[in-house]
Amino acid sequence: MDRVQAMKVFTRVVDANSFTRAAEQLAMPRSTVTTIIKNLEEWIGVRLIHRTTRRLSITQEGAEYYEHCIRIITDVTELDASFQAGNRNPSGALRVYMPNWLGRQLVIPALRVFHERYPDITLDLGLSDRPVDPIEEGIDCMIGTGELDGSSMLVRRIGMLKRVTCASPSYLKHHGEPGDIGELTMHHAVNFRVGRGTRPAPWTFLVDGKKREVRMRGIITVNDSEAYIRCGVDGFGLIQPMHFVASQRLRDGSLQEVLPAFRPKPKPISIVYPSSRHLSAKVRVFTDWLAELFDSTSVLTGNDGAVTLEGCFRTMQLRKRNNLVTSCVEEGDSSSRLQQNCSRN
Repeated sequence: MDRVQAMKVFTRVVDANSFTRAAEQLAMPRSTVTTIIKNLEEWIGVRLIHRTTRRLSITQEGAEYYEHCIRIITDVTELDASFQAGNRNPSGALRVYMPNWLGRQLVIPALRVFHERYPDITLDLGLSDRPVDPIEEGIDCMIGTGELDGSSMLVRRIGMLKRVTCASPSYLKHHGEPGDIGELTMHHAVNFRVGRGTRPAPWTFLVDGKKREVRMRGIITVNDSEAYIRCGVDGFGLIQPMHFVASQRLRDGSLQEVLPAFRPKPKPISIVYPSSRHLSAKVRVFTDWLAELFDSTSVLTGNDGAVTLEGCFRTMQLRKRNNLVTSCVEEGDSSSRLQQNCSRN
């Protein structure tokens, strides 16, 4: 029996809390996963997982064994990576999850840059506005907004998202424009719900440097970012989207900003990945690339609503050139050689 492989299967079953989900994530038959766990329990002489027809539960011995397995798997993975890093580029399949609006409007249009750098990484992108459990879903990393917390997750903040309160001209014509936050109680909003069974998220504003929450009443609630914008454009009420998502609508006049003196509190945006898993080279280079992409995209923070994605790509390419220039100077290249190298990039 391959002990390390058995440990990997065991930890995946515990993380997924399901033999079936673990088998799907590992691309193995469920019967193979079950057999590996059975053989592992026989080898060490203790029951690791209680099984019933409806649920699984880890035993006390299984919980202790799980912690040791995580450390061993991490050590083995790091050892392999330390020898492989100098021999080849990061490779393999990478499962990533992110909000609809972010994937469609920013990440996917920029993926050609990532693929040129790391052609051996294959991406499995999940786009949805619903909340997910990365461990249960077998996701390598995900992008989340808002304050994220969880002992089983590592969070790398990569920026702050500016939001904007706005409405369609037709809505403002019929209902008027609120003059301050107190007047919001006389208005309708399109509410946004994150997750099944949750209340619509309250609106948050910064007033004299302090957060102030307002729960808006509305005649429609959605759980999709594109539907949220569409309902705002169609006059169903005030909306408070990310500035980046609404920027085109604000420019063409189908949405108009309101309450500019009371800006919504910016939302942090972060990359999240399970703390129980080794940060592989493919995850590390992807998260570094995302951080670079966000740093190059001032439109995300609303600093310049007219910035285009092509401008972002040019910024990334310029940084690549600057890095090459620095490298060339350090190596003592002549001026003509430097110009030739930079012109090719």
